[in-house]
Amino acid sequence: MLASAASAFALEGCASLAGTAARLDAAELTTNPTLLIATTRKPVNGARAKPWFGSDRAGRMSVARAKLAAPDEGRFSLASIGMDDWRIETIETVPKIGDLIGPAAGMRDVLLYVHGFNQTFETAALDAARLSNGIRFRGETMVFSWPSKAQLFDYGYDRESAMWSRDALEQVLSGLITSPAVGRVHIVAHSVGTMLTMEAIRQIYDRHGGMVAERIGTVVFASPDIDMDVFIGPFASNITVITSTNDRALAVSRWIAGGITRVGAAEHAELKRLGLHVIDASKQGWGIINHDLFLSNAQIRQVIRRAIDGQRTLAGE
Repeated sequence: MLASAASAFALEGCASLAGTAARLDAAELTTNPTLLIATTRKPVNGARAKPWFGSDRAGRMSVARAKLAAPDEGRFSLASIGMDDWRIETIETVPKIGDLIGPAAGMRDVLLYVHGFNQTFETAALDAARLSNGIRFRGETMVFSWPSKAQLFDYGYDRESAMWSRDALEQVLSGLITSPAVGRVHIVAHSVGTMLTMEAIRQIYDRHGGMVAERIGTVVFASPDIDMDVFIGPFASNITVITSTNDRALAVSRWIAGGITRVGAAEHAELKRLGLHVIDASKQGWGIINHDLFLSNAQIRQVIRRAIDGQRTLAGE
């Protein structure tokens, strides 16, 4: 069993896989390759060079902008054969959330990505870029990165670090929804990151009430690693859950949790009763793990795009 768990987590690691999809329209990042950052990780060397932010918990949250280099997506480019990808060129820290989006830019929607288990800062940031580009998001893209050890057997540390970061994520959400420069905030959270996101949303909903429902748009929980007995959203109608009953990583998580079903591997009907929008991706995953379909599967990326556009179905359903 331990060997099986190690194998699954080694392959899983909330892996960073860049897929390809038909271009619907140009993503904002292709013309303005700037990623907004909020992180509770401790900076490394002042965040002036790789690895930028490490795995230790910081005394205060850092807020920054990252200048990215986009891959050449031409038909005969290196990216077309998997040899080119997004890169972080520079990072510039700013004092507070309100400094990230200036009023001169006009009102902008924000796509906020919250990563899962076993991620470095850089892999989380570049996954945010791949996701935004993959769904052709028109607006600002932001990553919230909590302190993950990015090690196979540090699931406990990662889980505790995620929950430790919930007040900081609430602070980020508060700053965004109260900013006159921000329209709606769309959230995509993955794996352990969904637990952190759910708790932060609960806290901010208690603090701001109906204002949250107006300013937070779509919330996508991709392969949520949450106990079925504690999962309940304050505004379930906003939440789209992407599940897969053949998600091997969540099967291992269920074993670690003493056999409690994880939301991301639950049956469709069981989640529908909670009032959630549910996308069963069980037939979409042909890999060994099937835990990162929101990055690696073009149809699942389209589910996220359609959810943001107000259409919550898998193509063909």
